[in-house]
Amino acid sequence: MADVSIGSDIFAVVALLAISLLVLLLIRYYLPLRSTPGYLLFPVFLGLALPCSIILLVPIDLASAEGGSSRGIWLPERAVLVAWRVTYWLTFLLTWWLLPLVGEYVDSGFRDTRSRILYSLRSNARYQLIVLGTGVAGLVYYILQNGFNISSIKGMVMALAYAWGLILAIGLMGHGLVALPRRLYRTASVSGKLRMLQTQAPKTKDKLDEAVEKLEELENTVTQLKQRKSGTGRDLQEWIDELADTTAPPAPRPGTAAAVGAAGAKIPAVITEAYLAELTRKLKRARHKEARFVNEWNNICQQAQDAQTILDSVSSKSLDFGIEQDTLMSRLTFITPGMRYQLYAKAMPGLRLALSVCFGLASVMVIWSEIVRSFAPKISFINLTVVHHPNSDDGKIGLAGQVIAAAWLLYMDACALYAMTDVKVWGNRALVKRQTYAESACWYSLQVAKLTVPLSYNFITMLRADVYKETSFYKFLGQLINLTPLGKGFSAFFPCFLLLPVLATLFNLYGRTKNVFGFGILEDETDGNPSGFGTGGWREGRALIERELQSRSEGGARVGLAARGDSLDIERQAGTRSGTSTPPQRARAQREALLPPRVQEANRQFNSITNQEEEDDSVRHFYQDFTERVRNTFDTVDRPDWMRNLGSGVTVPKWMQSDERDNSSGPASTISRWFGGRAEDGRVRL
Repeated sequence: MADVSIGSDIFAVVALLAISLLVLLLIRYYLPLRSTPGYLLFPVFLGLALPCSIILLVPIDLASAEGGSSRGIWLPERAVLVAWRVTYWLTFLLTWWLLPLVGEYVDSGFRDTRSRILYSLRSNARYQLIVLGTGVAGLVYYILQNGFNISSIKGMVMALAYAWGLILAIGLMGHGLVALPRRLYRTASVSGKLRMLQTQAPKTKDKLDEAVEKLEELENTVTQLKQRKSGTGRDLQEWIDELADTTAPPAPRPGTAAAVGAAGAKIPAVITEAYLAELTRKLKRARHKEARFVNEWNNICQQAQDAQTILDSVSSKSLDFGIEQDTLMSRLTFITPGMRYQLYAKAMPGLRLALSVCFGLASVMVIWSEIVRSFAPKISFINLTVVHHPNSDDGKIGLAGQVIAAAWLLYMDACALYAMTDVKVWGNRALVKRQTYAESACWYSLQVAKLTVPLSYNFITMLRADVYKETSFYKFLGQLINLTPLGKGFSAFFPCFLLLPVLATLFNLYGRTKNVFGFGILEDETDGNPSGFGTGGWREGRALIERELQSRSEGGARVGLAARGDSLDIERQAGTRSGTSTPPQRARAQREALLPPRVQEANRQFNSITNQEEEDDSVRHFYQDFTERVRNTFDTVDRPDWMRNLGSGVTVPKWMQSDERDNSSGPASTISRWFGGRAEDGRVRL
């Protein structure tokens, strides 16, 4: 055993070094290591490295039970227990204290350290008070159940943290078990992937335009603030100058400058430090939001162009992406255009399809194991695939079982983390290549650390009781969770609720909820709009992508700065020249005649749908101006998406509709026609 233990020690050290290196490479992909401060880089690194080490520690713990296994990699029981204590309490400290404080610290707009620390403490105070109140209630329950002792207090803290992490982990993993295989299946077909990208394009373009307009509005505020800085103190003037130096002048766009100037900047009469801090924080968030959607829009356009190139190469059986693509595959000179076609058109779609089938079967096995774990763990698929020697004295789990256990843990964590990127309830947090916002990096590392421990303990309880009860993980965490009947029952039966998010994702209950109530938590990727224009369909997305690619090839403006509400003509040029007087209609007809046929048809459909009514130039009264001001006050409030779309899914009954067009207008237009709305066809309605 001694020789095997030495080999296991060497393997564990090498594995930890490899995990640390991979985590550093992952952080480098999203954050610039040289410019990232150490107080941010170190906790983010620990928040990712410790959960990854748990995926390695659980299989080692399973083989180390009962004095070690000669079939696998094992460590002494004392070493495993110390590793669990260090890993768990460091993860607990990062999750509930350090990472939230660092996240709010880097999100603060103050300049000095003391003010940023106070801002971080104030921002986390409400959340920590809620946690403290819950902890006090749990402490009273534990004292009544087991008496006052240190074990009760420690068990209460660990059980509450485990319960909250398990609720979040089960919900996210249940969604990811369905969403991840389905995503691979939808992208297996090149044409299906192209259609999905075209469907996503209008929504992403809208969000990009909103982000750019918001940033330009804040930059306009800084410009006006610099003109009014004379009445402030010297420190505030230096602060304003720093904001002005870091703010680039907005790029000129038709109509944008007029809109921003008309809106005006809401600058208070007395400029305070708190106002400048809030403005600085909004500027940082707005820049992150713009970088996020610029990156998403670039990816969509590039992937759509690559997919269209693959489809166009079917006849020639030769694929060449050109010099614009800068990837690892494009740098390999030995790959010929014919080999590249076989790789992208045949091999990779087949690989995605095979992975979707394998992941789908794995999801079914995980769901089955979660259901039967509480009453029949011996027939769970995870138990059958991990425990290969249930009656052996040399160890019930060997090296093959350890590898399979690590694979199961990795898949469960991957499903939970994929669901975090698919469910749109996290605000403006996102991972952007080399431009991730510091607060987003803290938040994502916090979620990884929060989910891994509950999923790991939930995984070992899907094995046989005589296997997992001998592990150091169970002796350290499981006994404290099962200290009271409430904790024992919650750990045993709550994972069965995994079926709720699984069924909700499988049968698209999120989309049905959006159709009924007008809001949802997921981005709808289905082709629910055959006409495609005006409501974000795939046809409009195709025209937007073609216009963007055409502007790139002609060396046009920066990506994403053309408003979606503008004309979708690919060549948007002036209709007149010096010394000529060509009518606008004739100039537009001449431009459209030079476009491809499918783009001409797309423009005709778009222009036929988006025609606006003429402005009402009639005499206005006092109550009309007053009601419009009140309405504008409520319309300009920054509401969340679910509140903004509330009621949009309500369908008007047929008896309330005068014709087929009323269904698209909604109840508001129907009622307005009843009570003196805008007259139609020149008729006057009393």
